[in-house]
Amino acid sequence: MTLSLNHLLAALLLLISACSSSPTESVPATDTTSVTGSGPTADSSTILIVYLSRTNNTKAIAEIIQDQVGGRLVALEVENPYPENYRATVEQVARENETGFLPPLRTKIDNMGQYEVVFVGFPTWGMQLPPPMKSFLRQYDLRGKTVIPFNTNGGYGIGSTFQTVKELCPNSTVREGFTMRGGSERDGQLLVIKEDKAAEAKTAVVKWLRTLNLLN
Repeated sequence: MTLSLNHLLAALLLLISACSSSPTESVPATDTTSVTGSGPTADSSTILIVYLSRTNNTKAIAEIIQDQVGGRLVALEVENPYPENYRATVEQVARENETGFLPPLRTKIDNMGQYEVVFVGFPTWGMQLPPPMKSFLRQYDLRGKTVIPFNTNGGYGIGSTFQTVKELCPNSTVREGFTMRGGSERDGQLLVIKEDKAAEAKTAVVKWLRTLNLLN
């Protein structure tokens, strides 16, 4: 009887120990589960991440992508910055879209030939691809490269942005894009992808990168 009780106590102690230790198997990502990439599948020196960001939400996604796959991170800037006033910028962008004007870029990228994968990130402006990103895609020769769009928006979606990327990169392989809701400058919401929202964004980005086979 004593021997059986000792065996029972020993088994109970082992069970408690097993339940209190950290799990070693991977946990499938869900909307509330934070995940971490297990390493990029591409050489980071061949990855370029170019982004346009007015309220820093697209920048936040760009930084998450770089944290996961490495690569060179470049902010897209124009020679003549857009007005700080939101309404004035909306009106200027509408004119540029109507006339097809492509704003000159201050950003210069050397050795574009070394990059095999080019991420392009942007907000949705007037339901279209922002003119500065159109300038970038027309200025640089991306033929033969893999182009991957990502987007943040104020709740109205991607509009025609991803389709325009495909049209401007006819000789590139354009992969499935990523989008999530960011801020709404019109409503005074600027950087919202931070803290809990940033953790949610990281989970979503890692899932997306895995579907593209860019993370192990």
